[in-house]
Amino acid sequence: MTRAPVVGAGPVVVVGGGVVGLCTAYYLAAAGIPVEIVERRGLGSGASRGNAGWVCLSHSTPVPAPGVVRYALRSLGRPDSPLYLRPLPDPAFVRWLWRFWRSSTPAAFRSGYAAIAELNRDTFGLFDGLREAGVDTTLTRPGMVHAFLSEAEASHHLAIQREMADGHYPMPVDVTTGPEAHLLDEALSPRVRAAYLVEGEGVVDPEAFARALGEALAAQGVKVHENAEATGFRSGGGGVAALRTTQGEIPCGAVVIAAGMRSPGLLRSLGQSLPLQAGKGYSFSVDLDPAPRHTLYFGERRAVASPIGGTTRIGGTMELSGNNNRLDWRRVVAVALASRHYLGRWFDDPDDLVGLIRDPWVGGRPFLPDGLPVIDRVPGHDNVFAATGHGMLGVTLGPVTGHRLAEYVRTGDRPEALAPFRFERLRRQVRS
Repeated sequence: MTRAPVVGAGPVVVVGGGVVGLCTAYYLAAAGIPVEIVERRGLGSGASRGNAGWVCLSHSTPVPAPGVVRYALRSLGRPDSPLYLRPLPDPAFVRWLWRFWRSSTPAAFRSGYAAIAELNRDTFGLFDGLREAGVDTTLTRPGMVHAFLSEAEASHHLAIQREMADGHYPMPVDVTTGPEAHLLDEALSPRVRAAYLVEGEGVVDPEAFARALGEALAAQGVKVHENAEATGFRSGGGGVAALRTTQGEIPCGAVVIAAGMRSPGLLRSLGQSLPLQAGKGYSFSVDLDPAPRHTLYFGERRAVASPIGGTTRIGGTMELSGNNNRLDWRRVVAVALASRHYLGRWFDDPDDLVGLIRDPWVGGRPFLPDGLPVIDRVPGHDNVFAATGHGMLGVTLGPVTGHRLAEYVRTGDRPEALAPFRFERLRRQVRS
């Protein structure tokens, strides 16, 4: 049964000015709904700013996967590991890890992957639509080269990806090996012994994309409250009547919480718990000669490189060390050293990095224990919605999340593609 729309008198207030929040606001405003945005700093300043900018289908998989827990346990005490786990004396962190482990079975992984693949079906079409509407998405589609130091590792990885793709997007038939492998991209070192290209995968400048969305929203008359911290809600009329912020109350007809790692605190004030943990990622920019023409995935070391804004952004690591944004320079060095296996000796000594790299960044990407986002109406609150927990897929899934959630807010009827991303699944995971 179709439910009545839930937007009351007043605008829809979107809390969070990252790519997910901005896209949601864009599609709501495009439908003629009054919208305001509340962002505690500047638009696109959080996890949307320093990521690799990938818009991809071949790497849109949940992080919990068979073998990942065993890999994480081997990282204990090794801050140079691509996946670094630092245990904390926090019961909530321990519970999260237990649920993460429960979600890393083959069946759970395949179910999660299928859900993301279905949501992703319209991703590139929506990016095209944004561009046609005048939004400078900065999207290019150079394709992604997967580079490996081992032929066996490359063949194994390609076989898994081909199976998961299941015809939904093109994958190469075989791996390029030997001296020809590093020729797939001139930036690759001769140490690369196997590689393959997934054509059509994209990349954006995430900061410029967020800025362009902000400009489009301003042109649509959307009011943006920057440097305003959302602190809670005022109830009234059977729902939330206003958002409380450090700049005062904002009356609203509905609220969308898309505030990344700050979402659990706001949801807690509505009586809803959300087990988010920060999966910290690191990146920096460097001028390479030659520079990569494609996005690059460094298989054994799980690091990446992207051509963004005339420079190369190198990133990597998944650090589970609590909900903080402390930059550990050892992790920056670890990413740089990992990249050198694939890009050649672009620096001689880690001490050189201070003068070579720009914009070292750390961001707390929001992860739920099953690796899937929540995109749903908040239980018990008809006019409050949440869109968070996108992990490393915020840029890829931003437009489709915003498009589908705007439809949900407008009509009151949940789109079928959002069914796997309900709050209810988290309660089922606790009971099982």
